[in-house]
Amino acid sequence: MTGPSCKPGQGRAAARRQGGFSLLELLVAFSIMAMSLGLLYRVAGGSLRSVSDVSQHQQATWLAESLLASRQVVRADGWNESGESGGYNWQVRSSPYPTGLNGPKAIPLHEIQIEISWPMGARTGRLQAVTLLPEQKPPPGSTVR
Repeated sequence: MTGPSCKPGQGRAAARRQGGFSLLELLVAFSIMAMSLGLLYRVAGGSLRSVSDVSQHQQATWLAESLLASRQVVRADGWNESGESGGYNWQVRSSPYPTGLNGPKAIPLHEIQIEISWPMGARTGRLQAVTLLPEQKPPPGSTVR
């Protein structure tokens, strides 16, 4: 690489500089790439777990909605029931809800507490919901205790 623009002795140094990456540069590049891939793997794994958690929580929500849809009113003695459905354990408990209203037209209310739990690997997923439902009116002609 000697020519009119190169001084004698500079041809080899210029050729060596243009030759490619050194071993140290390759090691640094591979280290950065390995750390980046490890981080991407962790993020992707966390996202997959998160999607699974959201899906299970959505199914638990549908179960709670289904349980509530099965009743329009609550009997005077309350609603206390539990069971298992599709790997989800559920429990429904009710208690009279004080409204402060009295009189023949006041409809008593019950506070409904629904708790749903399911296994999520080493931990347990849990959904709790609280709502109010009216008490069932007694049939006409019956006495109210």
